[in-house]
Amino acid sequence: MTQTSEATAAAEQPKPSRSRRPSVHRAWFVAAVTFVTIIGAAAFRSLPGLLIDPLHQDFGWSRGTIGAAVSINLALYGLTAPFAAALMDRFGIRRVVAVALTVIAVGSGLTVWMTAAWQLLLCWGLLVGLGSGSMALAFAATVTNRWFTARRGLVSGILTAGSASGQLIFLPLLSWMVETYDWRPAAVTVALAALAVVPFVWLLLRDHPADVGLKPYGAKEFVPKPAPVTGAARRTLTVLSSAVRTGPFWLLAGTFAICGASTNGLIQTHFVPAAHDHGMPITAAASLLAVIGVFDVVGTIASGWFTDRFEPRRLLAVYYALRGISLLFLPMLLAPSVHPPMIFFIVFYGLDWVATVPPTLALCREHYGEDSAIVFGWVLASHQVGAALVAFLGGVTRDVFGSYDMVWYASGTLCAAAALMALVIRRRPAVPVPVPVAA
Repeated sequence: MTQTSEATAAAEQPKPSRSRRPSVHRAWFVAAVTFVTIIGAAAFRSLPGLLIDPLHQDFGWSRGTIGAAVSINLALYGLTAPFAAALMDRFGIRRVVAVALTVIAVGSGLTVWMTAAWQLLLCWGLLVGLGSGSMALAFAATVTNRWFTARRGLVSGILTAGSASGQLIFLPLLSWMVETYDWRPAAVTVALAALAVVPFVWLLLRDHPADVGLKPYGAKEFVPKPAPVTGAARRTLTVLSSAVRTGPFWLLAGTFAICGASTNGLIQTHFVPAAHDHGMPITAAASLLAVIGVFDVVGTIASGWFTDRFEPRRLLAVYYALRGISLLFLPMLLAPSVHPPMIFFIVFYGLDWVATVPPTLALCREHYGEDSAIVFGWVLASHQVGAALVAFLGGVTRDVFGSYDMVWYASGTLCAAAALMALVIRRRPAVPVPVPVAA
């Protein structure tokens, strides 16, 4: 080749742009859409505690009956989650989440016309429970596992905080509606909030980085999109069959059951009626619950940051121990008005609300690898079973004894047991890297 042709070829080579700055990775946009979706879906998580007294007054149903509907909802929320994770592998995240939001909207909307307790069990218990289970934390776990290799702890913390952010947005609004008008406008608002998120999911969410030709955030190599996995139910049960043979699964499931019992089942369901028993207005009690959501966002994101840097099982032990101590003091703090010790409890408890999720997710990934999202779905199922039991038993206890005090003390004791269980979880030994032998 002559010098002239070489010079021409060199001139025709594309030159890298020095002024071009690296763009934000698409994974962060997917995480943002997931966050907004979880916020929209969180409306239905804010309503059960506000419905107990109005439904009791309107229909004369006992708190145990209403608690049974919430119990079914919470149980299905957890039991559906592992199957939803497998369905996302089969049909894609967008389809599963869009259908789930629609089912939530239908179930919440139909409660406006109910006249019997079995209809509450069907609409709020069955339909909203099934829809919410597909929108459970397994959704956040699937997005995190597919789109992120680095910063997984931080991302899981942010996405988990989405539920608390939704609670912060919707609780004051829904409590104002219930107090000023009726519980029915609040139920319709929940239905409309779920429907409003569907277009965002369908238009903006993508199932896998390979769909847009990208590597997962932090990955060094391109990851091809896996083929759709058939037999979602079979795979879910197969993963469960394998996981139950390991000790860490039972310890994680046990601690997370106590987590659900002391949060969704106890505080989220019974705090407002318990505070109302002591003369506090419903709007004031709901506002305190919303403030828990404010500090939950801070605590969960911080927990994700800590999980990337510290041993997850020790973090879990600290979180459960602090939560148990705070619950033991709660019966002494309930009063007709808001006072500084109650505010301290709200801030303290809010920071610890779902801070347990990032380290629990990290331990699932450590022990179960590619199946961690489904395993976490089963661990989440135990979380919701624990929540369901306390949602029901809390209502029954209030009916029988006229007070929630026994439930607070029992939950605080269980949290102490969860702290000990977390410390028993063993670290998975590192797989040794083979060293080539010199010839």
